[in-house]
Amino acid sequence: MAQQRKKLFIKTYGCQMNVYDSERMRDVLAPLGYEPSDRPDDADLVILNTCHIREKAAEKVYSELGRLRPHKEAKAGTGDPMTIAVAGCVAQAEGEEIMRRAPVVDLVVGPQTYHKLPELIAQTHRARGERLETEFEPVAKFDALAGDRAVDGYTAFLTVQEGCDKFCTFCVVPYTRGAEWSRPVDQIVAEARMLASKGVREITLLGQNVNAFHGAPPAGHEADGPWGLGRLLRHLSLIGGLDRIRYTTSHPNDMDDELIAAHGDLECLMPYLHLPVQSGSDKILHAMNRKHTFESYVRVIEKVRAARPDIAISGDFIVGFPGETEADFEATLQGVKAINYASAFSFKYSRRPGTPGASMPMQVDEVVASERLARLQAVLEEQQGEFNRSQIGKRLPVLFEKAGRLPGQLHGRSPYLQSVHCEGPSGLIGQIAEVTITDASRNSLTGLLDAKVDAA
Repeated sequence: MAQQRKKLFIKTYGCQMNVYDSERMRDVLAPLGYEPSDRPDDADLVILNTCHIREKAAEKVYSELGRLRPHKEAKAGTGDPMTIAVAGCVAQAEGEEIMRRAPVVDLVVGPQTYHKLPELIAQTHRARGERLETEFEPVAKFDALAGDRAVDGYTAFLTVQEGCDKFCTFCVVPYTRGAEWSRPVDQIVAEARMLASKGVREITLLGQNVNAFHGAPPAGHEADGPWGLGRLLRHLSLIGGLDRIRYTTSHPNDMDDELIAAHGDLECLMPYLHLPVQSGSDKILHAMNRKHTFESYVRVIEKVRAARPDIAISGDFIVGFPGETEADFEATLQGVKAINYASAFSFKYSRRPGTPGASMPMQVDEVVASERLARLQAVLEEQQGEFNRSQIGKRLPVLFEKAGRLPGQLHGRSPYLQSVHCEGPSGLIGQIAEVTITDASRNSLTGLLDAKVDAA
């Protein structure tokens, strides 16, 4: 008898790691008969995969649970129950509180235990067993996941590292994702080969602190000891069909010489580096417990640019951190101008419960923080626009991922992660082709397809 199909709706909040985790949750639930749905109201299982980084993250989850409650009650009235799960970092940080405040929730699943979803759902359906799963078990998590996974398109995320030991005072990751842990090299290579066999041309290696990777070496190399990210990248570069590799997110203190050299040596390693600095003020960096100075950050950037002169640098910034003065903020502005970023993400500081920053004195007024953020973003946006305009007239290899919004238009990504639009045949989707850039905005490039391109 054919297995009864059930509908699964996953709402993903926050970072790329959560996107990856949502994909894997979908994969581990497929054998139970769950197939993806784009509607929560008729789903048999709804999962909110949460992120604790952004402001008011938990309250957004509670609001969403409030919207789901009528759907669950309606389905219960028809004898077709809906199961609601909260997963991810909010689940890890506030699991007991979620169960207390939101009876509509059936189970809470921390980010290291989603491979147990089938068992937990079965327990829930039997109305017994554990409802709370938030223990850190990263090794068990990856060992339990199936070797195969669904692929949507020609790019994919691949988690190689989880957790963080840095304990920045603004961040909840060490408390919600646990200590740094790296997957074995053989396991990563097997997943990368599987992705390439399914047509993936570009992978992005993920980790909360990805360049702290120190995975067990492959079979036959046990005497080498743990491999770093640079050596892993060289190993992955040998996989046929895998034309592009990226990685994110990194910490300045873990940009070692081997990794920096890989940027100059590996053609498939894209010339784009996201390296958060957070502030240009050493006083604020110390308060954030970043364990680096702005000058040491600059030295890392100089080494990377020496290895790969055309590399695009991206960063993260937090303004309004407790104790930040106008002089501290001015140091950030000057630092941004000195580095000259191709792109960046910037945020106002928001208190994360349980982190040291939340209880620090000299919290910055919201109005002041907003004004500083606007000034910083104006500089960053101008730099991004200048970088994009500098591509006009250049021929860039573009990986076309899908059709564009206009008839006959294609959408792809440059080596620098910019969106690129041009007219071309649909047969180019999934291929890399040369495009001459003719125009640029702050967010994307426009170009002409090389006349020699064969779309057959």
